[in-house]
Amino acid sequence: MKEKPILPAIALLLSLILAACGSGPSSASTNSKIVQGERTFKQNCATCHTVKPGEVLVGPSLAGIASRAATRIDGMDSREYIQFSIVKPSEYVVDGFVDQMPTSFGKSLSEDELDGLITYLLSLE
Repeated sequence: MKEKPILPAIALLLSLILAACGSGPSSASTNSKIVQGERTFKQNCATCHTVKPGEVLVGPSLAGIASRAATRIDGMDSREYIQFSIVKPSEYVVDGFVDQMPTSFGKSLSEDELDGLITYLLSLE
């Protein structure tokens, strides 16, 4: 009886496992955006916002913002709400906080910085 080569089966299995785990170009790109976004957060947002649950500096904690953001304004998903809150912060102020977030981030952050920041905040489940 002739043995079947096992190597192609193992290669197929490994490629399926890697695909299921999200390893690949889009995953690497997302991770890069998260790292860039975290850097943007630390440079521009961390003075007033924390990502620790229950901790308030000046503005609300952004821990869990990914899930809360979708419930803030009817018709907006999490990404839209977070972008809206950064670019036009005075339009919607979270209850219990005053309107004091700078309105310049929509102009001072590049599209890549804004996209990275939003991607980072969406990673904060």
